[in-house]
Amino acid sequence: MSAPKVTALLEGSPAAAAGLEVGDELLSLNGAQPRDVIEYRQLVDAARVEVVVRRPGSAVDRRLRVVKDAGQPLGIEVSAAVFDRVRTCDNHCAFCFIYQLPKGMRRSLYLKDDDYRLSFLYGNFTTLTRFTELDAERVITERLGPLFVSIHATDPDVRAAMLRNPRGATSLRWLRVLLDAGIEVHGQVVVCPGVNDGAVLEDTMVGIVDEYPELASVGVVPLGLSRFSKEPDMRPHSSAEAARVLDTIHRHQDLCASLLGRRLVFASDEYYLMAGRPFPEAEAYEGYPQHENGIGMVRAFEAAFGGDAGAAHGVRPGFFAWVDGAPPAGYRSPRAEPTAPRTPGAPVAVLTGTFGAEVLGPLLGELGDAVRVVPVENHYFGGTIGVAGLLTASDVARVLAGEPEGHRYLLPDACLSKGTFLDGGTQSDLPRPVEVVATDGRSLRRAIEGTS
Repeated sequence: MSAPKVTALLEGSPAAAAGLEVGDELLSLNGAQPRDVIEYRQLVDAARVEVVVRRPGSAVDRRLRVVKDAGQPLGIEVSAAVFDRVRTCDNHCAFCFIYQLPKGMRRSLYLKDDDYRLSFLYGNFTTLTRFTELDAERVITERLGPLFVSIHATDPDVRAAMLRNPRGATSLRWLRVLLDAGIEVHGQVVVCPGVNDGAVLEDTMVGIVDEYPELASVGVVPLGLSRFSKEPDMRPHSSAEAARVLDTIHRHQDLCASLLGRRLVFASDEYYLMAGRPFPEAEAYEGYPQHENGIGMVRAFEAAFGGDAGAAHGVRPGFFAWVDGAPPAGYRSPRAEPTAPRTPGAPVAVLTGTFGAEVLGPLLGELGDAVRVVPVENHYFGGTIGVAGLLTASDVARVLAGEPEGHRYLLPDACLSKGTFLDGGTQSDLPRPVEVVATDGRSLRRAIEGTS
């Protein structure tokens, strides 16, 4: 188990007053060695924290005492969210996006996790196939919720086949344990055409209502396919198939509303785009419980763009939310510092993925000719990938190279992690300066108007 390392220190903080420095390894806190940032937070919550540190270049460990108010932060950032080994996934799902990555990316991007701690911290979906009694005891005792669980199918045989893991047939028993203990859990169904749509999806919706009605929400999303997929049975939805998925979800929303008093299941925004259907009204999303999963994001964005300060905002960049530069505090923390160089009076161009362009086009069209949308087609991943969170420096640079100089180019922060794109490129690699803007309607509106 590696020790957390101090990566940033707030001037004037209790940690700084006690003598901690950037680069220090935290060997123990009040005599305990934390396994992850969850335990770390619990240990540093006390009014007095005795810290044993190992300083680079020193052969002697140091013992420092931090005195502060109970609950007051230490004033440091640590290097990672998990200090012991991340629990990797032993499923082999045909639709797994990690298997669809090209060669040559950063090693961390190829790590396939199935760790409940990353589910709690970053909203990663776990299948529970590696979940244990000790894990359940900790989650229940420490009230580690919300958690996010991949269901895919409630039929044991179908689920095991989709996960390519026999434990997939039985691991949802842990979902029942968590729900019985009152842990907030959100579910997900990734729909693969010809595999778990049609009658299987109907059966899954019935199974969820019958077996897991306490779920906080269930998101139904299409599989994402890159051009690197080697699975012959995986293919994109047709427009008609997307429409049938929506029909199924809407029927079961009505059923859940009558039985449970809430809709419970929600379809991804992508389904409405694929089917060419209008999005539900904002109230149909019941507070946007799966907003970061791309469900209700369009309506929330529109509301925030129109000035609704209470609308949901932000976006979690999917599979890669926790790797590399992501904050140990979790995906709810800011991922990048927005930048806003001003060129008064210059035309504004908003860079986004092809899915986002379909939504932003009509929305920004109301502002006149001075604001336009520049869709960035994802050549790097190809396939059906069109979300802003998976844009790369190479694709953004390719599009910007054909754009005029002197314009303001706004880029969503969802595609960056501390200034770095998924392909390792940075803003300095782009042929035009860009302004990084938080991925929500209010921030975009303010950036366009030059008020943020």
